[in-house]
Amino acid sequence: MTSAVLAIDQGTSATKALVVAEDGTVLAEVDRPLCVRTPEPGAVEVDPGELLASVLDAGRAAVAAAGVGAGVVGLANQGETVLAWDPATGEALSQCVVWQDRRAVEVCESLRDVAARLGEISGLPLDPYFSAPKMRWLRERVGAGGVVTTTDTWLLHRLTGEFVTDVATASRSMVLDLESGTWSDEAWELFGLTERRPRLAGNDEVVGTTSAFGTEAPVAGVIVDQQAALWAQRCRERGEAKCTYGTGAFLLVNTGDRPQRSDAGLTPSVAWQIAGQRRWCLDGQVYTVGKAVSWLRDVGLLGPAGELDELASTVSDTAGVVFVPSLAGLAAPHWQPGATGGFLGLNLAATRAHLARAVCVGIAAQIVDLVDAAAADLGGTAPRLRLDGGLTRSRTLVQLQADLLQAPVEVAAAPHATALGVADLALRGATGRALPDPRPSTVVEPSRPPAWAAEQLGRWRSALAATRQFSGEGRAFPGRADS
Repeated sequence: MTSAVLAIDQGTSATKALVVAEDGTVLAEVDRPLCVRTPEPGAVEVDPGELLASVLDAGRAAVAAAGVGAGVVGLANQGETVLAWDPATGEALSQCVVWQDRRAVEVCESLRDVAARLGEISGLPLDPYFSAPKMRWLRERVGAGGVVTTTDTWLLHRLTGEFVTDVATASRSMVLDLESGTWSDEAWELFGLTERRPRLAGNDEVVGTTSAFGTEAPVAGVIVDQQAALWAQRCRERGEAKCTYGTGAFLLVNTGDRPQRSDAGLTPSVAWQIAGQRRWCLDGQVYTVGKAVSWLRDVGLLGPAGELDELASTVSDTAGVVFVPSLAGLAAPHWQPGATGGFLGLNLAATRAHLARAVCVGIAAQIVDLVDAAAADLGGTAPRLRLDGGLTRSRTLVQLQADLLQAPVEVAAAPHATALGVADLALRGATGRALPDPRPSTVVEPSRPPAWAAEQLGRWRSALAATRQFSGEGRAFPGRADS
């Protein structure tokens, strides 16, 4: 019998490790922060040595704290973060280029003529957010030798010796065929990539074994982080949706057993492949959510973690201030990588509390745009939203989300849905058993009238248009929703 599951959620700004018993009890939880560096505008990097150390340290500390062995290990990854490395030694040859990094915009510009074809194959718009543009950009800088892959392939190689990724992560690359769930030779060639390609695994598949956290244990439940949260939130049927508020915010809606191309600017990808059966989802992204909050702390507008909610709850409005959180470009549904964010409507009556509340409103408003896009793709029916992630601890943000949506939202009892999704998938892969259903969510109802929501969203959309114009990006990549 499996003693416990070690579930590792390797995220952008931290690595979280949970040890979960088969009855669903979380026996230990450990976080190891990561230093995310921005050496120049558009650049977002993490040191690979720190990344690997965070995985090993968090996992070992969680196992020690739990006092039980890890009978199976699962791993969630960032999805689109890449690095170059030597497959013979496992040594990194570059920094990790994080999914928020915009420097591959020049690669996208060079491929404008084939963007439509790449979209047909992968279902994705040509944007530096995805893996393949960053892989091409990095390959041009590191020269020949080694391989360039997403970080999960490197971490799994260091843990197990295997060369593998999962099909959900691969579907975020632009070089996977969306329909077949296999690598596309044509897409690899269009990107000019001749890399060795990792083996594609299912999300409940045992991909190897590791002794990095104690005795030898199988590794299963390998998946991109947002799809792990979709699974944990029990969004198993078409139309069910979740939003995770982490470094960024990501809305995913299950679209069933066939891929659905979006007419509203969302991105289709594989949700998961379990027991050989594949399901798909639509994805909408806000790149800087938790990162916007930490940036406010870095520049001195906020104090310690938790002050956002503390300040925002002391005022009932924003004193006319509007915040647009596009500090690392705009993803769905606009696809404007050069967009910038900003505070608009600043005035002498505005205090730090009003700015904090404006941040909450701005984040929630951008999620409403994603929900509206999902509703358009689903035939006009807005999905009921299930929320998870660290920022759901902010009661102000969650209430504003319900108020702006004018619909109830369900908040997960535990904020770490990604790790719990990994734990369940890993357990299924290793034993055929599943974790019990999670504790019931808290339902938050709207507290403001529709006229208030319409007025707030109208002002926010005007501010969004102003910041997009200020960014000065005149050209759109082909396939962008509003091109």
